Amino acid sequence: MRELPQGLTSPRNGDAIETDHPLSRRAILSGAGALALLSAAGCSTSGGGMPALELDNTVTGSVPPMRPAISVDKNITSPDLMYAALTDNGFNVPEVPYLKVKPEFRRQIVVDTTGEAPGTIVVHLKERMLYLVQPGGDAIRYGVGIGKDGFRWSGRANIQYGREWPTWTPPPEMIQRKPELVKWQGGQPGGITNPLGARALYIYQDGKDTGYRIHGSPEWWSIGQAMSSGCVRLINQDIIDLYSRVSKKNPVVVI
Repeated sequence: MRELPQGLTSPRNGDAIETDHPLSRRAILSGAGALALLSAAGCSTSGGGMPALELDNTVTGSVPPMRPAISVDKNITSPDLMYAALTDNGFNVPEVPYLKVKPEFRRQIVVDTTGEAPGTIVVHLKERMLYLVQPGGDAIRYGVGIGKDGFRWSGRANIQYGREWPTWTPPPEMIQRKPELVKWQGGQPGGITNPLGARALYIYQDGKDTGYRIHGSPEWWSIGQAMSSGCVRLINQDIIDLYSRVSKKNPVVVI
């Protein structure tokens, strides 16, 4: 695996999380779109509109320079496509009723406000958001569920490795709280009902396992909630997407 992705690919079976092909670009703004932008920025004429075939040559500093084109591909599309049912490694991932998910928690491209380097995963616990920072000033944002009070972790770390349809092994203290989980003390095989969902990214700090994961969840309704035992969980379709975009050693910041 490479240090930071330079392109995007779908992951293959196993631990490798590789990215190879070039990123696609946003379409260039049309002339009509540019004029609309100028109007929204307060640059239209004050006499009831600009006459046909005439230009306003007034110099203004109120229009900010255009940001670079988006640096990610077009897999960020409409929710009905992003959250459709799919088959992955033999498992049938059900459709997510995205209209029941708050719009802010659906996968989308946003302006990066984290100040972190491209390739960094930033989890904002208060916002219940995860950002994957992109080159050019953008980020891909995903809604997440987080741990309830007393089960949260924050700090700087790295993704050590990833797993597709991972095995989940409840820690002994969790089995003490929920004795019914003793049947999984040897590990629950990956699958649709597995609490780790379709993918898991394992967070290490200074070479040691923190015990915290970024993972999928079959419980899409829990996104935006604080109810887990500390891990960061995403909708299964979102963790599959995130997993395809990262590689070993991606920095992780949890704040």
